Amino acid sequence: MPNERLRTALLENGITPADLATSLKVDPKSVERWISGRTPYRRHRYAVAARLGVDEVYLWPDALSPDQLANASESEIISIYPHRWTVPSDLWRNVFASAEEEIGVLVYSGLFVSEDAGTQKIFKEKAEAGARVRILLGDPESDAVAQRGADEGVDDVQAAKIRNALVMYRPLRDIEGIEFRLHRTVLYNSIYRADDQVLVNTHIYSFTAAQAPVLHLRRAAGGGMVTTYLESFEHVWDHATPLE
Repeated sequence: MPNERLRTALLENGITPADLATSLKVDPKSVERWISGRTPYRRHRYAVAARLGVDEVYLWPDALSPDQLANASESEIISIYPHRWTVPSDLWRNVFASAEEEIGVLVYSGLFVSEDAGTQKIFKEKAEAGARVRILLGDPESDAVAQRGADEGVDDVQAAKIRNALVMYRPLRDIEGIEFRLHRTVLYNSIYRADDQVLVNTHIYSFTAAQAPVLHLRRAAGGGMVTTYLESFEHVWDHATPLE
């Protein structure tokens, strides 16, 4: 089957198969075969992924053996925190401040982020510097939010926290480069992204997000965890409603 991810990545980067072949010093016919579905040698997979700025596993998810994928994915783990409240307070700001191209927040309310004036300042400065900042909040009227409130034992408080977050984010709402959407998705994790770094706050039944573990990850060549979480973010974004 044709490799549509490779074809799309080339188009998005404005790179022709001939351009890629020249860059990698391979026959253009080889690139055409890769687009048609053939898997290249590993050295070429690395080179293509680096040239296109994507992960090798994204382009060829079946290319690595289970052991190779497990080892590569393990290298993506920076830290694991038993509870969100044990994450050092300055880590959130430092991660967001490291972003040059992309910041993403996928939460129900994420109130602790919206309440932090320092983090809001970072979002504003990054957007003004040309980074894309996307914030996904739960729709306070949705069944998913109501169910999450019931699961945590806080009922309507969950929706109220989202409305509070919307108020706190008002200073950012009209800034070019910062986009807000409301989602109605059942979240299994909250995702905080800064380029290739991700903080994943797991969700656990009957516990608030602050009590649940957090994974600090950084994308590594051949790893699959960060790519999986970023793809999940994109799926939610695509089905969410722009905030007016």
